[in-house]
Amino acid sequence: MTEGENENPFRREIRSFVIREGRMTPGQKRAMEVCWPEFGLNVEDGLIDHKQKFSKSQPLVLEIGFGMGDSLFEMASNEPTNNFIGVEVHRPGVGHLLQLAQEHQLSNLRLYNADSIDVLSRCIPSNCLDKIQIFFPDPWHKKKHNKRRLISPTFVELLASRLRQDGVLHIATDWAPYAEVIGEVMVGWDKAKVPARATTKYEKRGLRLNHEVFDLAYTRP
Repeated sequence: MTEGENENPFRREIRSFVIREGRMTPGQKRAMEVCWPEFGLNVEDGLIDHKQKFSKSQPLVLEIGFGMGDSLFEMASNEPTNNFIGVEVHRPGVGHLLQLAQEHQLSNLRLYNADSIDVLSRCIPSNCLDKIQIFFPDPWHKKKHNKRRLISPTFVELLASRLRQDGVLHIATDWAPYAEVIGEVMVGWDKAKVPARATTKYEKRGLRLNHEVFDLAYTRP
């Protein structure tokens, strides 16, 4: 841990995720080795200049927790006038998305294989993001685990510091109690029009189980 990390007011000891590494396919392993220099970003490199990381200077979208990355790939493919940065701790998902990015040569997509707080605190400049999207974060259903939920006042404060003044925070969940908590946490923010998005693999499974999906969008205070 560096000296700067000790002073980070947003640093959390309780993780909002459990890393279930899973088995990486040979293709995913190869992608992590071969494609990372082109599409990967490293926390250790510190604050980024996103205008140098992408071939075009255009609106910047950050997605936190993209899972296997299929929906983020779809959005990056369908929105070439936006640049996307994805953050995910699950290496098989990162490897899978790297494969897709290379196959389709997505010049508007870059990835972190890291914790979102590390990325936000150490790598993303203030007031630079046009949109942050967090789709179906773990709701941690049991009351004793509620403290692990990602959407908290401290985390939202960090998000606000990285959004532009008119930037949008877009959150989706299929757990009604979590949607209520998010609404309470976001008091003081202005509600915004919900942006269009791709349907995630997790969401499709929930819809088959008749889960109600809540899409919540806000602009920073």
